[in-house]
Amino acid sequence: MSNLVVAIDGPAGAGKSTVAQLAAKELNCTYIDTGAMYRAVAWKTLQTKKPVTDELIADVVKDIQVELSYIDGKTQVKVDGTDVTGEIRTPEVTAIVSQVAALGPVRVKMVELQRQMASQSNVLMDGRDIATSVLPNANVKIFLTASIEERARRRFKEMQAKGYDVKLEELQKDIAARDKADSERKISPLVQAPDAELLDTSHMNIEEVVSAIVERCKKA
Repeated sequence: MSNLVVAIDGPAGAGKSTVAQLAAKELNCTYIDTGAMYRAVAWKTLQTKKPVTDELIADVVKDIQVELSYIDGKTQVKVDGTDVTGEIRTPEVTAIVSQVAALGPVRVKMVELQRQMASQSNVLMDGRDIATSVLPNANVKIFLTASIEERARRRFKEMQAKGYDVKLEELQKDIAARDKADSERKISPLVQAPDAELLDTSHMNIEEVVSAIVERCKKA
């Protein structure tokens, strides 16, 4: 299992982070949550308390320091030395993260950091463009998805558990809008790589999805 590089892509709410962390643990890989990195940029942008513009985001990302660590089964995220693990999952951050991720200066900075991480050990990395752009030579490529209805239901349960007052119908609209934005952006859009295997998890539980990923990796 030496030099194993696993790339998992998929749309918002597909459960990539949840299953990727568990699969990485079974495979003895370093887990890298690229979505958290873009959320980190979004979080720092919001801290300026200024109207969110492309120019502001590009300015914020110039000198940002994003650190990921995997401790006690959870990914911890620091921005410029501050732990923002919980703060990057708020609805406010979610609302602008697609705008942040679509900008060239942001993607250049984040992809550079992601490739540095991937060069250091066996890795399992998830995001929107890992197999197509960040790690095109990955040993295993999986496109993880589920129906919009199922993704909204999962996000609804997650947000309720965290105490957020959200409506299922609004979440469905938000996810559909993020799908459109991620798929139509000019730079590294969300698409299934030609050599990636499609894994639809609409009718699968977490354990089944993790098992399917691990089995595919063992065949690599």
